[in-house]
Amino acid sequence: MDLVAISPRLHMLRFPIGQAYLWQDENELTLVDSGHVYAAPDIEYAIRDLGLNPGNLRRIVLTHCHRDHVGAAQELAGRYGAEIMAHRLEAPVIRGEWPVPDPLLLDWEIPLYERGLTVPPAPPTRVDRELEDGDELPFGDGARVVHVPGHTYGSIAVHLPYHGVLFTGDAVAAAERRVMLGVFNVNRESAKRSMIRLAALGPSTVCFGHGDPLVTDATRDAASELRVSADRDTGLQIEYGPPLPGA
Repeated sequence: MDLVAISPRLHMLRFPIGQAYLWQDENELTLVDSGHVYAAPDIEYAIRDLGLNPGNLRRIVLTHCHRDHVGAAQELAGRYGAEIMAHRLEAPVIRGEWPVPDPLLLDWEIPLYERGLTVPPAPPTRVDRELEDGDELPFGDGARVVHVPGHTYGSIAVHLPYHGVLFTGDAVAAAERRVMLGVFNVNRESAKRSMIRLAALGPSTVCFGHGDPLVTDATRDAASELRVSADRDTGLQIEYGPPLPGA
């Protein structure tokens, strides 16, 4: 696992497939996604390597039900008492009550999807709080839940408006410095609409479920790049106004 600093309060934990993010608020830590089922020791080591205490892990926000995002949540929550959060539509899948929905794969996605199946399945995992679109979460000076169906039915992104940070889950991805619509979607048209919604938020830092984060600097503007990608990948020319209600 690689530990990558994005800002003083935000770090990416990159696994062979997929990644998670650690956000720091004073003495509280929040994990957005949790990697694969064997990732807990690596996550704990990374937290300690930053000079932080894993016992301060207060919450784990799961963007969706897939094994490379949910895997270590149960172990970490059980060890440190963290609250596990996920969208209401995703919670029964994460708990193991409903099956993981099958994506409608494009031909070029099939070999990539098969590679992802090498990640060990996640165990049934408790969900302590079921989220809805627009819910405010107690970290990042007011994090907001954004329901982004398409990759799965209950996929969410998490927006930190005060800091300009957006965690997209797998609704959006990045590959070789190219931002793109996320892959392996259960409903591609819904996924396109979700990407448009995220682009309208105008973030300065975009953290993907797969691929390097997009950070505004002297040579790149994250919001503009996300909007251009949404225009290209959805086939629509979009008029960007204020964020949609609940965003």
